[in-house]
This record gives sequence, structure tokens and C-alpha cells, in this order.
Amino acid sequence: MGDVLDFKKASNKERARGRTLCNSGFHKWVIDNKKQFDSRQGRLVTVHRCKRCGKTKVTAD
Repeated sequence: MGDVLDFKKASNKERARGRTLCNSGFHKWVIDNKKQFDSRQGRLVTVHRCKRCGKTKVTAD
């Protein structure tokens, strides 16, 4: 017969890594330089992207 393999179950700490701070509103914002001009508003904008979860926010300069 074949060998029996034990499957390692991920701990709660490993599953929640990088998500708990963002769920509490503590994002790690990084400026995204790909998009700097908003055609709808017709002005320069700064796009911030969270390093952990990928959420974006836009501020007008």
C-alpha cells in the first residue's frame, strides 16, 4: 500500500497574515505612479494603493 501523508493545516495566524490590520482600517498606503491624471475631473490626482490588500484611494492634488 501507499504511504500515509499528513496534511498540514494552516494556523489561524498564517491564514490571517496581512489582512487583520487592513480590516481594522490600518492600511499600508503606497503611491501608485501608473495613473496620475484623471480625465473626468481634468486634474492631477494621486492614487494610493494598499501594499497588503490592494485597495485603492484617490486624492486630488
